[in-house]
Amino acid sequence: MTTAPSTTPAEASRPAARGRWAPLRPLVLRLHFYAGLLVAPFLLIAAVTGLLYAGSFQAEKLVYDHELTVPVGERELPVSAQVAAARKAHPEGTVAAVRPSPEAGATTRVLLSGVQGVDPGHTLAVFVDPYTGTVRGALEQYGATGALPLRTWIDELHRDLHLGETGRLYSELAASWLWVIAGGGLVLWFSRRRALRKVRGTSGRRRTLGLHGTVGVWTAAGFLFLSATGLTWSTYAGANIDELRTSLGQATPSVSAAAAGGDHAGHGTAAGTGGTAEHGTGLDKVLAAARAEGLGDPVEIVPPADADSAYVVKQIQRSWPEKQDSVAVDPATGQVTDELRFADYPVLAKLTRWGIDLHTGSLFGLVNQIALALLALALVLLIVWGYRMWWQRGRGSAFGRPIPRGAWAEVPPYLLVPALAAVAVLGWFVPLLGIPLAAFLAVDILLGEIAHRRGRRSYGGAGGVK
Repeated sequence: MTTAPSTTPAEASRPAARGRWAPLRPLVLRLHFYAGLLVAPFLLIAAVTGLLYAGSFQAEKLVYDHELTVPVGERELPVSAQVAAARKAHPEGTVAAVRPSPEAGATTRVLLSGVQGVDPGHTLAVFVDPYTGTVRGALEQYGATGALPLRTWIDELHRDLHLGETGRLYSELAASWLWVIAGGGLVLWFSRRRALRKVRGTSGRRRTLGLHGTVGVWTAAGFLFLSATGLTWSTYAGANIDELRTSLGQATPSVSAAAAGGDHAGHGTAAGTGGTAEHGTGLDKVLAAARAEGLGDPVEIVPPADADSAYVVKQIQRSWPEKQDSVAVDPATGQVTDELRFADYPVLAKLTRWGIDLHTGSLFGLVNQIALALLALALVLLIVWGYRMWWQRGRGSAFGRPIPRGAWAEVPPYLLVPALAAVAVLGWFVPLLGIPLAAFLAVDILLGEIAHRRGRRSYGGAGGVK
């Protein structure tokens, strides 16, 4: 939430709030200051790219209007005929899935995998007019939300800076520390005397501090949410979260894609990408079977992966109310062999789904995207104000005097020991929080020892190491 301390060293030496937690305030202040100072560049990148992503949904509709929409006709062609039209225009690759037109005036998407020149993790989406069978175009598509090239580019910029798995470390680092900085800012803000929180009638650093703190308090809940949900699909912390959910029996289930005669008692792995669109009873009967089970638009039909697999039809609506039901349909008989309802998902699986969709701006549509844009703008302002306060704390030629060392020495053992244990557990579970924190502590202790040997070591508030 912040990138600079909310008080001066002199203020740090006289806690504004009395009570058991008061000895922790200087320690929180130092952690908040340095965490914000060092992590702010990563947060700034995440905020700016997140702001771009929040607007990419609406931009996508404008840029790809020709591919996404068509004049409304009187009657839609069978899905099989639409797929045949797409394959005639694009015989390359194999049919990975079909997304029938979800509403009047929207095109059908036929998704092809294994197309030369298309990223292996992406598909080529062929857009078909459902009323005439005319192919409107073809674009590379990524992810369950059907991101087209513009949104995909911005999404990858936000996620990994187009640097692949290595680049994902930047976003995980930002998510790992955002909640720490936001939580520390809240503690510092509410521990200050009410008179020191005012913005009106102040100037200089006091005014910057007031703006920084006020905006930070109002947006802290949003930052805590973005941090928590961002970690759920990060590289290292995300793997730990998945492992924890699995151990608790809260993993996200999937409908069994085994064909008739297989084991349908449980929910297994969803079907993979099939080779052709038509198997056995064909797409039209499969879609009709899914409709009979109550699966309304929008849906995606995944062809069987092999001769022993079934079609999988799943709802793909990520806006509220979410539609995530799915069924498996035997290609030989057209009978539903398995079904999975979103209502039957484990609690943590539902919360994860809602959290991710809210984080990405899908859950509540335009309102969701505006809220995310405002949070991103607020984070940019907080970072700018934080660095400005650091500048304003300088004296003469000094640029942003640091917060004094030694705050931990003032914390009583009954608070320090549990706090260190909690930090150790969190650091293991969220490694891009724990490793940088351990490195910072090691360097800080080393520099403090050097200063001590040179006779310039200072604890508490008044002096500080220059």
